[in-house]
Amino acid sequence: MPPPSDTLAPFLEQNAPPEYSASERQMLCQLAHEAVLSLLEERGLREFTISGHLSEPRGVFTTLYRKGKLRGCVGYPAALMPLHQAVVETARAAAFDDPRFPALTLVEAGELGVSISVLGPLRPILAEEVEVGRHGLLISLGSRRGLLLPQVALENGWDRIKFLEQTCRKAGLEPDGWRTGATIEAFTAEVFGDEAKEGSTPD
Repeated sequence: MPPPSDTLAPFLEQNAPPEYSASERQMLCQLAHEAVLSLLEERGLREFTISGHLSEPRGVFTTLYRKGKLRGCVGYPAALMPLHQAVVETARAAAFDDPRFPALTLVEAGELGVSISVLGPLRPILAEEVEVGRHGLLISLGSRRGLLLPQVALENGWDRIKFLEQTCRKAGLEPDGWRTGATIEAFTAEVFGDEAKEGSTPD
């Protein structure tokens, strides 16, 4: 799965102007890289001047790519802590704690691309109200929960039904779980990232 491209931005941010400036976006991406590198180099985190805006609690997912391929993705759906702190924690978790991948190495760190998805609040939604490209989904039933970011449906060419079904699968439910009692919640996301590293190829 390739990093989100500029062609997705009009869909992901439709109906709302960007909340974060170009400089804020750049800082968050730099912070994600620094969070990973500082652990690998066994040193303290370099100091950043953090604005009040980036200190507001927000849900966020940090996705790492290497040579255009997914290398880890971890996030917090809810606004549990200041955004800058959440980016540090989710970047490190994506690098070292995503169970789908081995822990990142120092060699790989120089080839990473970062994508950050800052989430809006979760809200209940009817299945027929889901808009592909605008909404991310959280589907839950009992202790089972599955979340997919809005760009995932676009990247895979899914329609609304397929998006609902795949989110159910992510939760460990039957594909039609959204029809049979599971709770559907939606969110929007502002998605941005740094440039892909030279020599990277899309999946």
